[in-house]
Amino acid sequence: MRIGFVVFIYICMPMLIVWAFQKWSWAQKVGTVIMAYAVGIVLSLSNLTVFESGSAEAETMRSIQKWIMDCTVPLAIPLMLLGSDFRMWAKSLPKTIIALVGGLFAVVVAVCSGFFVFRGSGIENFSDLAAMMIGIYTGGTMNFAALGASLHIDSTIMTCLLTIEMLITFPLILFIVGGGYHLFRKLLPYESKTVESDMTESAKITDVEDYSGMLSGEILPKIIVALLLALAFVGVGVGFSYAVCGGINEMVVIVTVTTLAICASFCRKIRELPKTFEMGMVLILMFSVVVASQFDFYMLRTTIVTLVYFVLFVLLVSILLHFIVCKIFKIEGDLFVVANIGLLCSPPFIPPVVGAMGNKKVLVSGLAIGLVGYAVGTYIGLVLAYVLGML
Repeated sequence: MRIGFVVFIYICMPMLIVWAFQKWSWAQKVGTVIMAYAVGIVLSLSNLTVFESGSAEAETMRSIQKWIMDCTVPLAIPLMLLGSDFRMWAKSLPKTIIALVGGLFAVVVAVCSGFFVFRGSGIENFSDLAAMMIGIYTGGTMNFAALGASLHIDSTIMTCLLTIEMLITFPLILFIVGGGYHLFRKLLPYESKTVESDMTESAKITDVEDYSGMLSGEILPKIIVALLLALAFVGVGVGFSYAVCGGINEMVVIVTVTTLAICASFCRKIRELPKTFEMGMVLILMFSVVVASQFDFYMLRTTIVTLVYFVLFVLLVSILLHFIVCKIFKIEGDLFVVANIGLLCSPPFIPPVVGAMGNKKVLVSGLAIGLVGYAVGTYIGLVLAYVLGML
């Protein structure tokens, strides 16, 4: 009964958030993404999502949460890309590559520096933990889990490190979507007029989160068409994943649906389907509520202080170094933000940030950077574990 009620909240809360966003000015100032994370945090602090460890209910809840996250992101990405005019991104490709390489460089240097600073703390196999930080900050939990299995890391240490990373990185996401991107727009190049002039008439910044009329008889059938198209893309992605990997591989599915959506967006009739970005945002809001509801604040009482300092050191140093690289090469502030989030937090967090910034122009760049991080993060982590292990 309680599981059903929690799932009901997961499903209905995004619609309630959208309703509040359309109705009240304070909700528009706060933003849909922050409201979604706030709801998730409240759920994590309540007894609703707390189940006895190892119980059947706990396992069922975790399975449902994973299923929702696995479904919402692959569906949201094509929906948010279908209405984009990708011709305007071709000229920004060199800067996207610089932002990507600069971000990878920053993470590697930050992790290596942190290893030498904290390796005398007494934690065993610290080189392996450093390698796992490479994985999580170049592709997210997928690379983190892959490296943990490859390096045979103790599950307790893995859980502790992942929880610390989530709790430390989460405020960064809140800072960015809460308006922190304005800081980087001031410190790095940014021309709002250029961004707006590059948008097509159907994709202006002011229209990024306009949910009005989505349920009207004229627009709803077109949204359903876009949703069915996204479902077809996901189906192709899953089929391709089984053909290549013998099972569902998140990276393969996301790469496939992203590629198909980009190709489909060149068809004018598909690109002009209304409210596809907003429909994708509704799914992202559901993803955000579920993610935030899984934070385990109790683990703060049992975490290792050294790991807290280590993760914080890596996060701050990597952001600083990445910023310096982008400053030298005159990378735009918004591109720096999505590149940073794409690497540190993984591609699923790009759409919420883009929605908060109101700049669709950097959506593809952010996803591309995050996907490359998916592809190379595990390899970099394994090489680093071997090199640091010898030291």
